Amino acid sequence: MYQPDSDLVVLITGYAVRIVGVLAMLFIGWIIAGWTGKIVRRTCDRAKIDLTLGKFFSKLARWAILVMVVLACLNQFGINTTGFAAVLAAAGFAVGMALQGSLSNFAAGVMLLIFRPFKVGDFVSVAGQTGKVNEIELFTTTLDTPDNRRLILPNGAVFGATIENITFHATRRADIAIGVDYTADIDKTREVLCEAIKSIPNILDDPAPQVALTGLGASSVDWAVRVWANASDIWPVKEATLRAVKNALDDASIGIPFPQMDVHLDGSVATTSK
Repeated sequence: MYQPDSDLVVLITGYAVRIVGVLAMLFIGWIIAGWTGKIVRRTCDRAKIDLTLGKFFSKLARWAILVMVVLACLNQFGINTTGFAAVLAAAGFAVGMALQGSLSNFAAGVMLLIFRPFKVGDFVSVAGQTGKVNEIELFTTTLDTPDNRRLILPNGAVFGATIENITFHATRRADIAIGVDYTADIDKTREVLCEAIKSIPNILDDPAPQVALTGLGASSVDWAVRVWANASDIWPVKEATLRAVKNALDDASIGIPFPQMDVHLDGSVATTSK
């Protein structure tokens, strides 16, 4: 009767034990990876890290453990994982070079979510665009413009440029530049402008409104009217200030001149006769 070779039995038995061990390792690794992901997610939630960033860190930790478990399983069958690591490193470098712009946007997105120069709902001016922040994602930031256009900006351009958070402060100042005739009396002009400010609704008393003489222009005496208002009221207040100043100057017969130029002729002027 045929008897199997004892070495073959040992070999099969050894591989069977390794396979069972690898399956157990994969199962345990899968459970540990899931636990680790949940722990990272809870830690991010307790630290009040952004939801998008928390999910990313959770998945990153989970997949990192799974990759280590798979490499350990391959090592059980005598497969040299050092070569795998070199291949993964080379592939990662190639992918990184190919996705350099995307990785830059990703890094900028992480910085935006961590440092929070603005949040959803803020009105900002970034990368040459102005609008209300609709969403901050890992690769892009979405703005809605005042005329209801949707702008999607790469985070690299947003974080790498000057960011103006227009609605960051609760109050804002409206500056109105005015030019009046040189014939107008300075003291009377100041009085008229100060009286005009008193009729403007929704302006703040602190900081106090200002009327300032700013310069002597080529065609006019230049003034600035500065009033403060709540950020939500700034545009109606600015319009009301313009209206009040214009009406007050008209009522006081103080002109707002057009640009003009005086031409002087030296010497005699030649005339021709028919």
